[in-house]
Amino acid sequence: MNHGEYMQLALRLAEASRGQTSPNPMVGCVIVKDGVLVGTGSHLKAGEPHAEVHALRMAGEKAQGATAYVTLEPCSHFGRTPPCADALVESGVQTVVIAMLDPNPMVAGRGANRLREAGITVITGVLEKEALKLNEVFVKYIKTKRPFVTVKTASTLDGKVATVTGNSRWITGETSREDVHQLRHENDAILVGVNTVLTDDPQLTTRLPLGGRNPIRIVVDSTLRTPIYARVVTDAQAPTWIITTEQADKDKCRRLQERGIRIFTAGNGSSVDIDQALKVLGEHEITSLLVEGGSQVNSSFLHAHAIDKLVAYIAPKIVGGQAAPTPFGGFGIEEMASAISLRDVQMQQVGDDFKITGYPVWEG
Repeated sequence: MNHGEYMQLALRLAEASRGQTSPNPMVGCVIVKDGVLVGTGSHLKAGEPHAEVHALRMAGEKAQGATAYVTLEPCSHFGRTPPCADALVESGVQTVVIAMLDPNPMVAGRGANRLREAGITVITGVLEKEALKLNEVFVKYIKTKRPFVTVKTASTLDGKVATVTGNSRWITGETSREDVHQLRHENDAILVGVNTVLTDDPQLTTRLPLGGRNPIRIVVDSTLRTPIYARVVTDAQAPTWIITTEQADKDKCRRLQERGIRIFTAGNGSSVDIDQALKVLGEHEITSLLVEGGSQVNSSFLHAHAIDKLVAYIAPKIVGGQAAPTPFGGFGIEEMASAISLRDVQMQQVGDDFKITGYPVWEG
């Protein structure tokens, strides 16, 4: 096997912990000596040993003179755990192959330099593009202190998210809905608008066959119309936060807080300021946000240029109706030349539906 093949294995190990490591990145490590795999490891949860430590423990004395493959530059500072760069030096490895350098200013090349200073051969950039994609959430958050925003939509072939009467259950099939629950498991928080709460009284929890992590539930509610009896208020299945404005009713705010709901303000106008809301969420270590809003909420993120990734499920159904809602509302874009394009588009069939994933290209 060459460097790329071993790094691919390390990337798969890292991927296996998706949804568990926030606010830390996903990291995998493999240790090879004389063509034999002697140690493997991945970072499982923030505060627990890093991937390199797990791999070195497995390798034991066989790490001496070996090559370590790590998907992210080993840390060089004391955080919740000791520096992994020091652990690699002490183990006696001969070479460290790194997929990507750590964008964290506390590391940012210092880990690689620490290894070189100890006489270890360091090779960087092996499957770097794949490593960056794997940790797109961490990279965005560590650089901006804002969450990575994924907007998820589900629509019919003619672009409708409900019928003219507002009925939307179910647009997509069971396989697609399970896929959405996997997205929920992978994100720190899930966001909807108050209209979704009023119309559907959703749970906004993760319901996978083998369980999963419930995201923090966030409701954008400019005037605090969220009912005291709504399930996101009463069921205690996951924390619920409400983002509102300075104009919110103080008595309603108090009553919601008495039920354990956290209230944040973002803006003093008639509607929540999306940019301020994302700043607040970032300050509270929300690194990834799944938006499952209606057309109004989706449009507000679109016009704020606040979408990092779009996941669209399209069902092979037609409902028609000029008044039937679409995934994005608002005023819309006037010229087709100004339409938001997606890059790195991928499409796959999920059950009978189609899943399209892409990244909006924002000009300027």
